[in-house]
This record gives sequence, C-alpha cells and structure tokens, in this order.
Amino acid sequence: MCTTTAGGRWLRSATRPLRRRQRPSIKASSRRWVKIPIPSTTVKLPRHILPAIVFSQFTGASPWFAGNAVLSDLQTLWGLPPDALAYMTSSVQLGFISGTLVFAVMAISDIFSPRKIFLICTLLGAFCNAGVYLFAEGLWSLVVFRFLTGFFLAGIYPIGMKIAAGWYQRDLGKAMGFLLGALVLGTAFPHLLKALGHSLPWSSVILSVSAIAAFGGFVMYALVPDGPYLTKGAKFDPTALKVIFQSKNFRSSAYGYFGHMWELYTFWAFVPVMLAIHIGSGTAVSIDIPLWAFLVIGAGVIGCVAGGLLTGKFGSARVASAQLGISGICCMLSPFVFSMPSPIFLLFLLIWGTTVVGDSPQFSTLNALYAPKELVGSALTIVNCIGFSITIISIQLLTYASHFIEIRWLFLLLTIGPAAGLFAMRPLIGAQAART
Repeated sequence: MCTTTAGGRWLRSATRPLRRRQRPSIKASSRRWVKIPIPSTTVKLPRHILPAIVFSQFTGASPWFAGNAVLSDLQTLWGLPPDALAYMTSSVQLGFISGTLVFAVMAISDIFSPRKIFLICTLLGAFCNAGVYLFAEGLWSLVVFRFLTGFFLAGIYPIGMKIAAGWYQRDLGKAMGFLLGALVLGTAFPHLLKALGHSLPWSSVILSVSAIAAFGGFVMYALVPDGPYLTKGAKFDPTALKVIFQSKNFRSSAYGYFGHMWELYTFWAFVPVMLAIHIGSGTAVSIDIPLWAFLVIGAGVIGCVAGGLLTGKFGSARVASAQLGISGICCMLSPFVFSMPSPIFLLFLLIWGTTVVGDSPQFSTLNALYAPKELVGSALTIVNCIGFSITIISIQLLTYASHFIEIRWLFLLLTIGPAAGLFAMRPLIGAQAART
C-alpha cells in the first residue's frame, strides 16, 4: 500500500527484513515511512510561446500613450489647454492604479484563466481607446476614456507577466526582460504610427492602435494556453502596508523604485515637448518629432536588455543604481543641451531614454527578492500603486511649474527622483559590495 505526494512516492516498509511468506506486523511501531523520490517530468516548452506572449504584450500596451501621440491634433481640433498633457497622462495612470487594486482585491486572475482576462481586457481597452474618436468631444470626455483605458491596462501588463510565469520556471527572469522590452516598445509605438502616417488623420492612429491591441489579445488567447507552472497568488492583504516597509532591504529597493518612477513616465510624456523646445531654439535641423519620440522612448529596450546582461557580473542593485545615476545626470544637464546642435541633442536624449527605464527590471527583481515571503504579492501590488501615484504627482508638478519656470529649466525637477532613489539604495549597494 502506498500514497503519492508532489515530492515523491511514500512507501511503507518494515523495520526488519521480512522472511519469505511472513506476514508483516500491524503494530505501528514496526513500520516506518520511506520517501523514494520520483524524477519530475520536464515540460517541453513550445517555441512559439515566448514570441506570442511578447507580441501580445507589445500590442496590448500600445494604447498607453496613444493619446499623447495625437495630442497636438486634439489641441487644434478641440482647443485644449496646454495642461491637457498632464490631465490626459495622469488619467491613464490613475486608471491603471484603480484597475490594479480592483484586480488584486477581487483576485480576478485566480478566479478566471489569465489568458481570458488578457483577451477581455485588450478588447475593452481597445474599445475605450477608440472611444476618444467615437465619443469624446472635449477635455473631460477625453480624460474619462483615457482613465478607462488605463483601468483595463491593469489586465494586460501584470496579467501578461503572470501568463509568462505560468510557462517559465528556470528562465523567468530572461522572459520578463523580453516582456518589459515589449512594454517599452508598445508605449512608444503610437508615436511611430504617427510618424509613418503624417498625412493620416489622428483618428486613423487611434483606431489602428485599438485594432492592433485587440489582435494581440486574440493571439494570446489562441496561441498561449495556461502554462504548467501557473499558480494561484496569495490573497491581497492591504494591512501588509504596516509590515513590508519594516524590512530595511525592501525599504531600500522600494524607495529606489519610487525615485525611478518619479522620473520615468514624466520623461516619456514630455519627450515630444523636449523635441519641440529644441526646434524652437533655432539651432535644430529638420526633426520629425513623432519619429524621434518613438526612438527615444524605444531606446529603453537597449537599457533593459543590457542591464539584464550585466546583472550576472555586477548584481541588480549596482546595475539599477548606475542607470538611475546616469539618468539623473541627464536631468541635471538638460537645461544646457536644448540649444546644442541637433546630433548632440538627439544623442543626449537617446542616452536618457536608454537609462531612464533600463533600471526598471532590476527594481522589479529587487522588490520581489526582498519583500516578506508571505506577503510578496501584496507587497508588489502596494509598491506598484504607490509608484504609479508618484508619476501623477510628478507630471502635475512639472505642468504647474511650467507656468512660472522657463521651460528649459523645467526638467531639473526630475532630478529629485534619481537623487532620492540613489540615497535610498545605499544600503543595498554597500551590502552587495561586501559580498564581492
């Protein structure tokens, strides 16, 4: 008689060798349990899984900055104020925060198949993105549809990560690097559409992004079944807020992440503005703003990949701090580069775009590593929501300050994030240096 567990097969045997045809004793003291390991079967991973997930994540994330890509057209059409950039971008961020909390509290991804959630959210997100053209008539209706788009993005970006975790066990870190790269390219993609179709109306950009996002949802549903390693997450515990920051290492990585978030999305939102400032300086050659906005934001893929390759030698804390430091230097130098020749200015922006997001995978790794083991899911949800809330404050602050500060000095305010983040990361850097 035997029973089987996940770790192997349990067999009951006598403490003494039994003679032939001798019946075993039924006394409990004469038996013991022996665990005989059973080799785990290796799951053969279909080759199309990672490309399908990466493609779907790329297309699903494309509505994130779709409104930003056509903002100049909307300002002309509807007479939107200059502050519309801040309202529109912040509404997407607020929608994402709200969606993340709702999905976590209701444990949506544990009740339903993640691939079904991904499909539904891409379809609803695509519809809300298209609503900017179909139903919006001014600033506040634009803000509402951008908020709803952000809400459903919470079922695309994090859920895509969970789908990948269901398929990858050993190489999950590598897969996550590809997924974050896809997120960066998806964020930049609407700018590329705008650049490729200068003669196209803004509505074509919006509708094309929606169609591509919906297609990606169907690709995920059709080609990526639930993976063999898919597990249910722990129930979201809001009281974890009292506990998670008691850990010195987690506090260090989380505060570093907050500094990173202060800079990241505000930089992305203002890249077209920076390019316009340079053109207005009178030293610029002909610059295609949408194309260069795509290139500058998309350069972050290089930072993500390079950072991942360097972590094996230098560790996540050092790599994240180095990239955060470089982007912080770019913040400080920004007032002096707008009047420089275009090749120098554009190279500067490419370096900034590479490093401003290149530390993101490393902060994700550090937060997951140092979060209390029994509260990892809740800790990451709380930290992500705080981080995206910080992006709203940063965007609104720069927009408000633009009424009083000369525009070329404005981006010095972004230095606050990298400076605070590097200060917070000192314990982790010191601990990592002590181990090497």
